[in-house]
Amino acid sequence: MRITNAKIFLDGVFVDGGVEFSDRITAAGPAVTGLGDLDGEGGYVIPGLIDIHTHGAVGEDASDGSPEGLNRLSQYYAAGGVTAWCPTTMTLKEPELTRAMHAVRDFVRPENGAKVAGVNLEGPFLCYAKRGAQNPDNLHAPDVEMFHRLNEASGGQVRLVTVAPEEPGAIPFIREVSPAATVSLGHTAADYDTARAAYDAGASHATHLFNGMPSLHHREPGVIAAASDAGATVELITDGLHIHPAVIRLTHRLFGDRLTLISDSLRCAGMPDGDYILGGQAITMKDGKATLSGSDTLAGSSIHLMDGLHRAVSFGVSLEAAVTAATLTPAKVIRREDELGSIAPGRQADLVVLDRELNVKAVYIDGRRVNK
Repeated sequence: MRITNAKIFLDGVFVDGGVEFSDRITAAGPAVTGLGDLDGEGGYVIPGLIDIHTHGAVGEDASDGSPEGLNRLSQYYAAGGVTAWCPTTMTLKEPELTRAMHAVRDFVRPENGAKVAGVNLEGPFLCYAKRGAQNPDNLHAPDVEMFHRLNEASGGQVRLVTVAPEEPGAIPFIREVSPAATVSLGHTAADYDTARAAYDAGASHATHLFNGMPSLHHREPGVIAAASDAGATVELITDGLHIHPAVIRLTHRLFGDRLTLISDSLRCAGMPDGDYILGGQAITMKDGKATLSGSDTLAGSSIHLMDGLHRAVSFGVSLEAAVTAATLTPAKVIRREDELGSIAPGRQADLVVLDRELNVKAVYIDGRRVNK
């Protein structure tokens, strides 16, 4: 398969040329020219987007533990240009989380669906004060054995776990777990020193920066400054509701290619306004904004990650930086960059063709087109 007459995203920049692939990429760049199977018409070819933090969409939630739900989610993501995703669980009791892990373990990707690239355990090792839309009844102290049980239940697919480092036992938890999965700080009231201790112990990421943590203050810098000093990667929800566009630009200038775009989407994504359930709690979506019902507390988002990329660009982040933040950086966060997130010989042929206005024209997963 050959795509020609396009701008190919290689090593962080766009170059004129094409890409050749079967199930893996065989060649890419200016040398791939001439007649192709698909004419890029001067548009863009980028790696497939990787959403490492998404709870659900189209009425489904990864925490439900539904095989049918995972299939429907994978098809929704793929249609919009996400070729790999991490089912992200909420703060639930262990039996419910175990059921969700089993569903991921047994998941078989449909032909027109995105790959599961690993599990993201956002809960339950979080703090009460910054719980956000997480169910407080299900919060649990950091528990190494519980993590290992859930990881085993998933078939060893847990790639990311969030922890509040000020909770009892958190630092030993981080030391034990970080060799097996990326540990992220989030839903935390930790001060700078506590966060730095957590990063020194092996944490390397921050969950939806600014949301679910203390603000960046010039005398109390907290997790945000600790993540910067420690060289951690960070997530941003770029729906325009969770983070002001000026702060999105500021965060990109501060973190550069350590920035990861996420959707943090809920089951209400791709659905009409109305009432939905999130981790056993009622949420309401109005005009695309999801909150805990009866409150102003933001839950996750209602966007697809491709929407997040478009909005980041509209807010002033360069297209090259936004693509990196939605492809290679998330692949690095979940330790899959040798396979996913870039266009290079030997990488899996997960590609998205965009027209000049950044609309999705074609999506390929393992070299096969999954959209019409």
